[in-house]
Amino acid sequence: MLYDAYQAQSDLLAPLRAWAGLTSSALRDTCAGPGANYIFKSMAAAAEILNRAQLIHARPSFEIDTVEIDGREARVVQEAVADTPFATLLRFRKEATSEQPRVLLVAPMAGHFPTLLRHTVRTMLPEHDVYITDWKNARDVPVGAGRFGIDEYIDHLVQFLEAVGPAAHVVAVCQPCATLLAAVAVLAQTNHPCQPRSMTLMAGPIDTRVNPTAVNELATGHPIEWFERNLITTVPRRYAGAHRRVYPGFVQVSAFLSMNLPRHVRAHLDLFEHIRKGEDDKAEINKKFYDEYFSVSDLPAEFYLETVRKVFQEFELPRGLFEYRGQRVEPAAIRKTALLTVEGERDDICSVGQTVAAHDLCSSIKPFRKKHYVQAGVGHYGVFSGTRWHSQIYPIVRNMILANN
Repeated sequence: MLYDAYQAQSDLLAPLRAWAGLTSSALRDTCAGPGANYIFKSMAAAAEILNRAQLIHARPSFEIDTVEIDGREARVVQEAVADTPFATLLRFRKEATSEQPRVLLVAPMAGHFPTLLRHTVRTMLPEHDVYITDWKNARDVPVGAGRFGIDEYIDHLVQFLEAVGPAAHVVAVCQPCATLLAAVAVLAQTNHPCQPRSMTLMAGPIDTRVNPTAVNELATGHPIEWFERNLITTVPRRYAGAHRRVYPGFVQVSAFLSMNLPRHVRAHLDLFEHIRKGEDDKAEINKKFYDEYFSVSDLPAEFYLETVRKVFQEFELPRGLFEYRGQRVEPAAIRKTALLTVEGERDDICSVGQTVAAHDLCSSIKPFRKKHYVQAGVGHYGVFSGTRWHSQIYPIVRNMILANN
């Protein structure tokens, strides 16, 4: 019923948004120039914001066609290296470049598409051979493809590391940090040849008992049955994943919006002013952020519920209780993989202390092969996107990879 109600509302508002788009376009064309009527310019700005006030359920483009390497422009081709019903291993292949460290970037499966890491990829690409886990929208995955829980997620990480090949490096951002740590431990426990040379965990929930945030308190404030009863719904018949049980992306984004509602309201008021005043460059920055933020992806219900229970309610990894395919996961088995953890000082989703907990779990890694870094002045998204990621955090990630390549 939840998904049907959301879809019905979206369908009902579609004509209004279409009218707003046409109105905005018509008014902006007739209101060009500094002497344009204030009221008409305001109406054009309001109509454009109304037209944009919607969620998008298709993956945006990474918009990475070229990259500058040593002062020259190299063409980038996105190449599917492996593919399953739930994800594609995507390689950003560059033409005519020397061999570079191979890096698997593990994107979050948390309500947004992997294109949220566009800036992360763009920053790493000149100096690395970058692969990314391109998770698919669960509402487009047929029920016949089967379940997708944490075991299947770890299966994918192992399969993708095998496809990237031995002596690679891996970087996880946010949600997948715990499952990546488990996957690398599984590889270590079997002495797998594709154990990564380095593992970077960025702003991810390894031990959510530390400095709990509003997200953590929500998870511990209700039993798992509450989440299944109130947040899990069924994909409508019109989509390829009809009848699949999912945690909808629109619910996740709504929760994120409510956490920082005044900031998002202020951002849209600023956008209104930028459009009205013809400040196209400033408006474009705002639009690009929300185009990505409002592009939402549904999660398989099994994966969402198991993540809530194992990571946020029962703290299985730090308590030594995490299992994969019925076998206990032992992070202490990791010896061949160097470890870097990164946190943001102002992160209100994954607070300081939750990611660095990985160091205690990985007790067999030599101390000189472990490093922790806290970036001052950044929140959650600033850890992997923006000026400080590019100028201060990335050099540390790059050095960890180079030191262990």
